[in-house]
Amino acid sequence: MKSVHSDNKLTVILLLGLLTAIGPLSIDMYLPAFPSIAKSLHTTVSEVTLSLSSFFLGISAGQLIYGPLLERFGRKKPLYGGLSLYFLASIGCAFAGSVHILILFRLFQAVGGCVGLVAARAMVRDLFEVKEIAKIFSMLMLVVSVSPIIAPTLGSYITSVLGWRYVFVVLILVVLIILLGTYFFLPESKAPDANFSLKPIPIIKNFLSVIRFPQFLTYTLTGAVSYAGLYAYIGGSPFVFMELFKVSNTQFGWIFAVIAMGLIGASQVNNLALRNYSSEQVIRIASGFQCFIGILLCLTTYLGWSNLLITILLIFIFLSCQGFIFPNATALALAPIEYNVGSASALIGAIQMTIGAIASATVSLLQNHTALPMSGVMTSCAILAFSILTWGKQFMAKRIKQQDLAQGEIDAITTL
Repeated sequence: MKSVHSDNKLTVILLLGLLTAIGPLSIDMYLPAFPSIAKSLHTTVSEVTLSLSSFFLGISAGQLIYGPLLERFGRKKPLYGGLSLYFLASIGCAFAGSVHILILFRLFQAVGGCVGLVAARAMVRDLFEVKEIAKIFSMLMLVVSVSPIIAPTLGSYITSVLGWRYVFVVLILVVLIILLGTYFFLPESKAPDANFSLKPIPIIKNFLSVIRFPQFLTYTLTGAVSYAGLYAYIGGSPFVFMELFKVSNTQFGWIFAVIAMGLIGASQVNNLALRNYSSEQVIRIASGFQCFIGILLCLTTYLGWSNLLITILLIFIFLSCQGFIFPNATALALAPIEYNVGSASALIGAIQMTIGAIASATVSLLQNHTALPMSGVMTSCAILAFSILTWGKQFMAKRIKQQDLAQGEIDAITTL
């Protein structure tokens, strides 16, 4: 494992944060432009929403591709390839002449951009000590959380002044900056492994070797299902705020930014909490509290007690819990993995995005012209995540007890 020099640490964390932020930035910046895109391409907002679904699909599938590539070729060569594909696909999005072309290029854009998510997680595990990982992921969230604060507001202004196509022009400039930063400032954290096979069967075996860790599976699913609540919010918020509460594109951008501030604040408070509490303690408290807020959000929506202010407040608190859950879940999932870190990172991302896409699609499927589908899916994600965490910890405790008993029997036999 290579270590990061203290003088370069902040630069490396910033670059890893930017790599992680490519996905959220690509989503958040164009959300306010949906009505403009629909009008320009002579289609409906619902059909434009399919470009969001194709993006989720591309991220889910793409991460499984990059996991093995990061093991075989090191971390930086796949990064160059993926970011270059993102660059070309963004150009395609900017010049799309129909919604179907946009949907297709958004798929390629996601496949290219998701390399940043996989590589960043793997490089954190490569470059930092296990005890530092949760804190580093909290710092990455600080960079990532800036995206939903700046991106929707910036996207709404760009769309209003220049048109929606320039949203993708900005994304092109961003990925060029990241490419330059990766080349000049990001260290290669793992040497290429010529013995790592890219054939299907060995790749599947590598993925299975990671899944066999109960700790990895428990915390990956906990984090992914909980994080799916965020995707339910992303998928449902344009309708809830712009259609139900009649806010403008610009106002929606500011609301999105205010809510995202909860993620930033919580992710940094998480660093302070980790000085006195373990990651396991923090994630359990945050997950339980998220369930409570989710149920409150559902009840106020169902009973008709919610208004714009109450909805914003409850979603703000709900997503603030994510600032505690996500970094600790990711750190705990990766902690037992010493080999196949790239594959483990790919699995975390693929599972997270797949479940997130399902949550977002479910909100659309259940659409009944109220805020209940969004709040209901968000709450369901929180409750299911807390249940997985509880069951998983019980299973791990039982597994450890069985291993201790088995070891005791072996020790007894060897002393005979």
